[in-house]
Amino acid sequence: MKQFRVFGNPIAQSKSPSIHQQFAVQTALMMNYESELVELEQFDIAVKKLIANEGKGANVTAPFKEQAFALCDELSERAKLAGAVNTLIFSNGLIYGDTTDGLGLVNDLLRHHVQLKASKILLLGAGGAAKGVVQSLLEQFPQSLTIANRTLSKAEAIAEQYPKADVSAITFEDTEHLVFDIIINATSAGLSGASLPISDQTIKNADTCYDMVYGTESTAFLKQAKLLRVDNIIDGLGMLVGQAAESFYLWNNIRPDVEPVLMSLRAELNQ
Repeated sequence: MKQFRVFGNPIAQSKSPSIHQQFAVQTALMMNYESELVELEQFDIAVKKLIANEGKGANVTAPFKEQAFALCDELSERAKLAGAVNTLIFSNGLIYGDTTDGLGLVNDLLRHHVQLKASKILLLGAGGAAKGVVQSLLEQFPQSLTIANRTLSKAEAIAEQYPKADVSAITFEDTEHLVFDIIINATSAGLSGASLPISDQTIKNADTCYDMVYGTESTAFLKQAKLLRVDNIIDGLGMLVGQAAESFYLWNNIRPDVEPVLMSLRAELNQ
């Protein structure tokens, strides 16, 4: 039976095994997908052990995405730009690396009928989560993509990777008098429960507010957007299932249906 893993530390919270087992049942594929807690210095060893045990692929979560990037023999263009990998494919003795986070995000936005083409997008944050989605957002031909971050130089470093696109970098404070159609939170504020230093007016002007984080309760950012009556308020659960679907497709060349899996996970969260 084909073996797959998701590597991380911590990993107990991962929904990936449940998601991929549902995909396997849906597509009538025989596969075994498990989570594996990896010690910080043992990532390379864990990957090699999986390959030796008939492993066909793996997902990678924090804090190993950069180590996965370094381990690959070949990388997708998306992964090269992101500087990180969340999907490993083992084939012909080589390790291929890709990142599916951006596709997961874009597909979830499109699933919610959000107009990306010719839109003005504000991306909050300049860490790994932001880096991983820029290329996929630009492939939707927005009018502009603005990256806002507390430390301007980090946002500028991402913008400089895309000299041919309309990508700019600003501080959080600079957003105050600008208008955007879509605001996407890629900062860790959603996890910590902290509010973002973005003005009410900036949020109020947006048609869509999206937080990459999800949970039993809305994040502070999405609660703020709801109070300000933003039309589309979306959490990151669909992005999670969407990126998993893209990984599943890379391994098996079959595209699963995300809808029933999303409904199942949403029901679990609402219990």
